[in-house]
Amino acid sequence: MQYLMLNQFKHVVAIGGGHGLGRVLSSLDFLGNRLTGIVATTDNGGSTGRLRAEQDCIAWGDLRNCLSHLAYRPSVGSQLFEYRFQGQTELSGHNLGNLMLLALDQLCVRPLEAVNLIRNLLKIETQLIPMSEQPTHLVALRASGSKVFGETNVDSMDEAPIALCLEPQVDATFEACEAVRNAELIILGPGSFLTSIMPPLLLPKFAKSLAATKAQVIFIDNLAEETSPAGQFSIEQRIAWCHQVIGRPVISKVLCHGEKIRLGSLINFFPLKNRHNPNLHDQTNLLDALSALLRIKQEFTQQPLAC
Repeated sequence: MQYLMLNQFKHVVAIGGGHGLGRVLSSLDFLGNRLTGIVATTDNGGSTGRLRAEQDCIAWGDLRNCLSHLAYRPSVGSQLFEYRFQGQTELSGHNLGNLMLLALDQLCVRPLEAVNLIRNLLKIETQLIPMSEQPTHLVALRASGSKVFGETNVDSMDEAPIALCLEPQVDATFEACEAVRNAELIILGPGSFLTSIMPPLLLPKFAKSLAATKAQVIFIDNLAEETSPAGQFSIEQRIAWCHQVIGRPVISKVLCHGEKIRLGSLINFFPLKNRHNPNLHDQTNLLDALSALLRIKQEFTQQPLAC
């Protein structure tokens, strides 16, 4: 049933970054080229941060992570792509996949072309699109009026920000906006709310595309409370943040972990944890939960109107 409900869609879009988006994409990869991931590009930590500082490029880390989740395993290509240099040299700590994407970007006209070349190399059908092809940083505004610059600093704030923005303000990737406009199902999350889910929504053209969507939008919550400032927000507050930035309410269902199934008009609970690693969403359970929400929606819309 899970594949039947999800296979009805010709265009499914998942938005976010980091391991959360990769987990969702790998769960839905049976959709092939009908699935598109819109990936945050504001990370400034680790190998990605070093490359950004030296090369003034977009953040490659989340894109690499999603490609890694979707790559056929085991393969020489996937092992090379995830290789991290050790030792005490200038390469120490760098991920080979990040370097490959950077090198291809410098050989290509656009970062998206670099991603597509890696997709072809790793035989990945799912489309991956950076939220923007121009370098930008996440900035948080404190209640005092001061600014906190960069994802790593935002994550380590001791208080929740009152607003977020991108500096410099950049354009959304055209293909990302088109994917949202054509989508029949859109998935937000899971992942760090402030640094993975929010950055794409801060792009005006992308937010406008989301505001105009007729797709069903499902928000997948994290399994555990975040240790970042976003942990101070309730799920209702996070949904309100999304809607404020997008410009209108678009999220129709929220999917949270619960030991028992509990359905609500907006927030729904399903067992989602992987029994071997409770920090990860179980892929089968996630598909079952998504299918259940879609089936409920379908049954509701097919009910005859009362006279």
